[in-house]
Amino acid sequence: MRVLYVEDEKFLADAVKHNLEKQGIDVDHAADSEEGLDMAVSGIYDCMILDIMLPKLSGIEILERVREKGISTPVIMLSALSEVEDKVRGLNSGADDYLAKPFKTAELVARINALLRRPAAVKDSIIKFGDLVFDEDQKTLNGETLTAKEAGIISELIKVNGKLIPKEFLLSKVWGGEAYGEDNYIEVYMSRLRKTMRKAGVKTQVKTSRGLGYKLVEA
Repeated sequence: MRVLYVEDEKFLADAVKHNLEKQGIDVDHAADSEEGLDMAVSGIYDCMILDIMLPKLSGIEILERVREKGISTPVIMLSALSEVEDKVRGLNSGADDYLAKPFKTAELVARINALLRRPAAVKDSIIKFGDLVFDEDQKTLNGETLTAKEAGIISELIKVNGKLIPKEFLLSKVWGGEAYGEDNYIEVYMSRLRKTMRKAGVKTQVKTSRGLGYKLVEA
């Protein structure tokens, strides 16, 4: 599980991050709201925790921009404010849950787990980038059938909308623990995926940034 945590109070953020990681949750922390927004719209997280009271952009503004991009990742809002209006505004903006400060980490973990157990909302199985059209249900890319691993790779690449994905993240997301330390796994499947894309006649390409990862680039 990978969680984004946007919080500008360093002491609190360090404590919460440490406690979540003790529970086996991978946490990416952003102390700045603009950095948090860039990370949030990447679409790579299983859950996002957003403090409402942030400088520059509020947590609610980050949430609104995330939802405008069609990202349905579960979001928990945090705030020291306890007014009903504050809670209502967050929930009306697309938040899935709300937790008032101060809170116990155990309660936050329970809220995260509860959100991730919810059935996924019914959605269109077609996702697109450039001239790529991927059917998540049928595992087809522009009509060409993909293997499960190829489908997993292209799905993650499309979801981040042209941003760079680290190789380690793809290995973790697509292979889980079965390919730990086996970098050549992903290279083999990237080669197969590129051949399938050429066969499908698409112009969008998968670009490799050596030592960094992969991203989709429109021709």
